[in-house]
Amino acid sequence: MLYVGLTGNIASGKSEAARRFAELGATVVDADVLAREAVAAGTPAYDRVVARWGREILLPDGSLDREALRHVVFADKAQLDELNAIVHPSVNRLRRKMVA
Repeated sequence: MLYVGLTGNIASGKSEAARRFAELGATVVDADVLAREAVAAGTPAYDRVVARWGREILLPDGSLDREALRHVVFADKAQLDELNAIVHPSVNRLRRKMVA
C-alpha cells in the first residue's frame, strides 16, 4: 500500500490535491478532521483538555471553543506542548484505525 502525505502552506492546494486523490479512489485521512474528532465532547481527550484548561474554553453547547483555547496555548509553548501531548495520541489512534 502506498501512503502519501500532503503538506504545505495555507492555500497551497492540499485540499484540492486530496479531493483529486479521493476522486481516483484513494482513502484520504485528514489530520485536521481527526484532530476535531479527537477532542469532540465525550472523548477522553476532550475530558483531559477541559480538566486542564477549564470550562472557560467551552462554547455554550459544550463543545470546545477552539479560538479561546488557541489564544491560551499559542501564547505559552509549555501549554501548547501539553495540548499536543493530549491530542496527538488520539489523532494517531484515529489515523491508525482509518488506515487499517
